[in-house]
Amino acid sequence: TIGYRGSYTIGREAQADAKFRRAARITVCGKTALAKEVFGETLNESRDPDRPPERYTARYYLKFNFLEQAFDRLSEAGFRMAACSSTGTCAFAPEQGGPADDKIWTSYTEYVFCRD
Repeated sequence: TIGYRGSYTIGREAQADAKFRRAARITVCGKTALAKEVFGETLNESRDPDRPPERYTARYYLKFNFLEQAFDRLSEAGFRMAACSSTGTCAFAPEQGGPADDKIWTSYTEYVFCRD
């Protein structure tokens, strides 16, 4: 499973002045040995460094910030996307110094892959 959080701000003019931010971190959830096989040196294991290869973890993340790279690596390893889920929330942003009607949207998306 690949997951990421994203955020953007939409002001009074809606789409005309939307400010998007790139994905800050792409997380990896799955069996340790399989994550290492697919992502190799681009897998950051610092949050769960001593995880045995046969165990599962949800604490790894990738050293790059482009979903396409993660999808390409999974595809090259014989995986296909099986499901996707996304959720979003909205908050007004006057405390961040923006106009009172600006909204900050955050989203969390997960992509589930399987290999036959």
